[in-house]
Amino acid sequence: MDLAFTPEELAFRDEVRAWIAAHLAPELAAKVHAGLRLSKDDIQGWARILGRQGWLAYRWPVSFGGPGWTPVQQHLFDEALAEAGAPPILPFGPVMVAPVIMAFGTPEQHRRFLPGIASGEVWWCQGYSEPGSGSDLASLRTRAERDGDHYIVNGQKTWTTLGQHADWIFCLVRTSTEGKPQTGISFLLIDMKSPGITVRPIRLLDGEYEVNEVWFDNVRVPADNLIGEENKGWTYAKYLLSHERANIADVNRAKRELKRLKRLAQTEGVWDDPRLRDQIALLEVDIVALEMLVLRVLAAEKSGKPALDIAALLKIRGSEIQQRTTELMMLVAGPMALPYLEHALEGHATAAALGGDPTLAPLAPRYFNMRKTTIYGGSNEVQRNIVAQTLLG
Repeated sequence: MDLAFTPEELAFRDEVRAWIAAHLAPELAAKVHAGLRLSKDDIQGWARILGRQGWLAYRWPVSFGGPGWTPVQQHLFDEALAEAGAPPILPFGPVMVAPVIMAFGTPEQHRRFLPGIASGEVWWCQGYSEPGSGSDLASLRTRAERDGDHYIVNGQKTWTTLGQHADWIFCLVRTSTEGKPQTGISFLLIDMKSPGITVRPIRLLDGEYEVNEVWFDNVRVPADNLIGEENKGWTYAKYLLSHERANIADVNRAKRELKRLKRLAQTEGVWDDPRLRDQIALLEVDIVALEMLVLRVLAAEKSGKPALDIAALLKIRGSEIQQRTTELMMLVAGPMALPYLEHALEGHATAAALGGDPTLAPLAPRYFNMRKTTIYGGSNEVQRNIVAQTLLG
């Protein structure tokens, strides 16, 4: 197993770093490094910049308009974005639904949907979970009944991340009640401006408005928006979830946040606390182990060996690391990690107003927000079952 990067790969990393430094606004990077709230314009504006360069679709093959980078180049690009403090690339469009459209969609669907995703102009959200249908996704009840050239959709989705901004939603809908629950599900693309769609905010424990309920009341959806075959959506959903779970690991941002944790411990005067140092050391060991696991996958792909099927394992370890990192940050900040302070999250608070460093204010909200990571994308309890079945036999 060769984990070293080649001279060509290192030159590629330098090129990417230089480009990001020239195009990422310093004030935007500062917001990311401080953990402040990012607006829709912050996120989509950066996505459009990447789109104009042809790098928003950085995981896509050339045949679909991507740069055709190797898995190692994709990893190095991710690493450079995280180091620089770039806003996250929302995965719903380029990482999640786009591969499904490429693999199972028609040529017409390729032409219709992929360019807007690659450019960053079209914002997508995910319609999977429902009340009572989370980890047991096969029990979903949102119905889509065929009516000529359309489907009539009725039902409810929940925990729809950033659905308040979305132009389109990709949904799992029930088109049949015959046979096993998984066999009656279809994969449908729905315009969020369609009459009959209602988006209702859900306020989270951290006080933020990030997720939503999405209601469908006799929403007419063209049958041309069906991906693949009717009642085969479960197959496409599993294909998509493998991309989502690998993306959740996000080892490069974990490395960036570890550096931030160390800086906070030093500036807050607790760096010499041996118990805290022990916890930071344990966290760093786990992050390095996770990175080695990712590099093992890359090494296997470079050598032409079968890629390791470890999306579930990456999801488990990555989500737990995110939770531990935010918990330690909050503990380091102590009472300055305020539960919720609106103007602080916008970056408008002053040190005098808070009695200390204003960048500490988002730490408790971030901790509360990260409680979700071991649940979404398939709860970690379910993922451990998947690991046992696929890796242990």
